[in-house]
Amino acid sequence: MNQSGNKKLSQKDFVLLSAPLMAAYRAIENQRNDRLFSDPFAAKLVTPEAEAIALEDPEEDGRAYLAVRTRFFDDFLLSFAHVAPQVVSLGAGMDTRAFRLNWTEGTKYYEIDYPEVLNYKDAILKDTPTTCHRYSIAIDLTDYCWVQQLLQQGYDKSIPSVWLLEGLLYYLSETEAHALLNTIMDLTTTGSWIGLDLLNQLCKESTYDEFYHGYFHSGFDNPEELLATYGWKAEVLQPGEEGANFNRYIHPFPPRNHENVERVFLIKAKKIIENPYEKNIN
Repeated sequence: MNQSGNKKLSQKDFVLLSAPLMAAYRAIENQRNDRLFSDPFAAKLVTPEAEAIALEDPEEDGRAYLAVRTRFFDDFLLSFAHVAPQVVSLGAGMDTRAFRLNWTEGTKYYEIDYPEVLNYKDAILKDTPTTCHRYSIAIDLTDYCWVQQLLQQGYDKSIPSVWLLEGLLYYLSETEAHALLNTIMDLTTTGSWIGLDLLNQLCKESTYDEFYHGYFHSGFDNPEELLATYGWKAEVLQPGEEGANFNRYIHPFPPRNHENVERVFLIKAKKIIENPYEKNIN
């Protein structure tokens, strides 16, 4: 896969490119007769560079990871939105779920990402009606001022919420990933849910796809243990397993007790402990 004439991008520039690139893959999926989701807005958000990359390197037949991931998290969000009326999408990118999913009446949907990303999306979709109350918080996630902005826009940390970290944590260092999970722990109450995807350490370090090599900065071999540290009980699937294939990812990963395997995890987790640190102290 080529990128900007094979020129290495900065970490931020690569992330900024990845947002319309994901929209390009969703636009391609939307054209399929057997599509896993409907996204009529994705094509509006695609840049020429992103379209060229997606057309040059389409998803592999039988391993449609991005289509499966999108459907997995669509189902996840809608499964719990009725019990948690506030949704927070971190690193929201060109995600159009606020516009295309059938949300429970009164749902608040918070999108947080770089200003370059959200301002672009807001300008293009400014006349498109949403199916929820959408709030756009344009800020770098590593600038924790987003927490105050989230609270100022009506987020209530005393009631359950649903969080989505789709295609996010592996772009952060392990230190940054732990800091973010710690912040989310402080912002969520029991009965909340979180959805995210992770790489294992071997996949993080892979050179299989040179396009992504060098841009992934964290990998976790035991997602259940990672999330339990912050009070979450996780269900972890690999693409291809039941509940994470949708008849489009038909070449499953080897069982997790097999060593030296590059792995990707799709995760949904429920907050069962308010603050596990306090529990350990007591």
